[in-house]
Amino acid sequence: MSNRKVRVRFAPSPTGPLHMGGVRTALFNYFFARKHGGDFILRIEDTDSQRFVPGAEEYINEALNWCGIKIDEGVVESGPHAPYRQSERKAMYLQYAEKLVAQGNAYYAFDSAESLDELRKEAEANGGAFTYNYTIRNKMQTSLALSADEVKQRIANGEQWVIRFKMPENEEVVMNDLIRGEVTVNTSTLDDKVLFKSADMLPTYHLANVTDDYMMEISHVIRGEEWLPSLPLHVLLYRALGWEKVMPQFAHLPLLLKPTGNGKLSKRDGDKMGFPVFPLLWKAPTGEVSRGYREDGYYPEAFVNLLALLGWNPGTDQELLSMDELIEQFSLERVNKSGARFDPEKAKWFNHQYLIRKSDAEVAAQFSSILSNKGIAVPTNKVERIVSLVKERANFIHEIWEQANFFFEAPSTYDEATAKKFWKEDTSAVLTEVVLLFQGITPFMATDIEPKLKDFINEKGYGMGKVMNSLRLSLVGASKGPGVAEICEILGKDETIARIEKAKQILG
Repeated sequence: MSNRKVRVRFAPSPTGPLHMGGVRTALFNYFFARKHGGDFILRIEDTDSQRFVPGAEEYINEALNWCGIKIDEGVVESGPHAPYRQSERKAMYLQYAEKLVAQGNAYYAFDSAESLDELRKEAEANGGAFTYNYTIRNKMQTSLALSADEVKQRIANGEQWVIRFKMPENEEVVMNDLIRGEVTVNTSTLDDKVLFKSADMLPTYHLANVTDDYMMEISHVIRGEEWLPSLPLHVLLYRALGWEKVMPQFAHLPLLLKPTGNGKLSKRDGDKMGFPVFPLLWKAPTGEVSRGYREDGYYPEAFVNLLALLGWNPGTDQELLSMDELIEQFSLERVNKSGARFDPEKAKWFNHQYLIRKSDAEVAAQFSSILSNKGIAVPTNKVERIVSLVKERANFIHEIWEQANFFFEAPSTYDEATAKKFWKEDTSAVLTEVVLLFQGITPFMATDIEPKLKDFINEKGYGMGKVMNSLRLSLVGASKGPGVAEICEILGKDETIARIEKAKQILG
């Protein structure tokens, strides 16, 4: 690490919802910034006006906020390097593109889309691929082949043009990646990328990205592996613009892979396998709705924890890490080079771990909103008691209802397989005796019910399974739930007896 202040940025494009891979990139930037006492900047790269999607920028901000990422400078927060939306910075990019042309590092190209299409088709017909590079740039409609006067005239006439980077010929570009080590690329394998377009007077990603990182004093660029092929161009742009001494250090993160391990994780994988790939629910302008981790019932801290361990590890067996622990333990040295396979079952496991570690009071408060939506009003202490008995069996708050619904609604049906197995000819008679026993227990507490029920079963020689399974079926309607004595206490004596009588009537 140099003495330079750490300043990192997360720079998404508002072209739709933020993918969980994008959230992980934001998190790794955030961990790194906080670990080194630096700044985390959110920059919106909206220069591709064709792909802009309304609502996407707000979604990005809300998603980061839900994850607990605190933005130091951004569109909402502002800061000394405002504006943080690229479309609002567009006036400054052309000067840098023109500077590159004046230096001989870039050139104007007037080729029409049709002529480029023709060249592509021609190359494909010959079994190759068309590359706009040093082999053809002097033969095209460019300022390298035309006179200076003709170039001026064409611009003055309002002809469409682009500015392309003049990629050096046959030069080895040696770069250092903080995750992958030394990377060397020969420039002859690269094309002359477009940096600026007259059609919308906007820069492309490459020029805007490098310029903004320089202007915003970014010290480290931590981004996805898909940007690795752009690294030589970005390094050469820093050099050509005279900014090499303050060029950020680069780190390219591994891909998030499908649960099968083959290929990049996409929304289609989530749709197919039934899990979200976006942090929050997304409603597209077209009306399409995509699931979100928040709406699926995940805790933000569980989501952050599971993402952090995709492609990075703390070097220990510890799997549950708070935001503070992740910041403290994070290092780029421990980021893997190879892709990280996403496991939706492991994601549920993380949420389960966070759920069972929360206090009964907190879980009960969250569960109470589900009860109130169903029109059920129950004293808080009772909800807390119920939650304490069933939360171990749930991965999500909404699953607590599936585990505990019988506490709030008497069963209207009884599980057929359980009834067939445990309800015998003499079951009604045995349960009549249990009712007599229960009537005599005061106070009706689990600590009294359990020993008295056991003594009764032993005295009568009925066998524990015979009584307990039919009793549970009467109270719950199925073979699930916590201990029978605890269920009885929470239901209360009258409700317990009423349920036994109802089961006798229906099943007996």
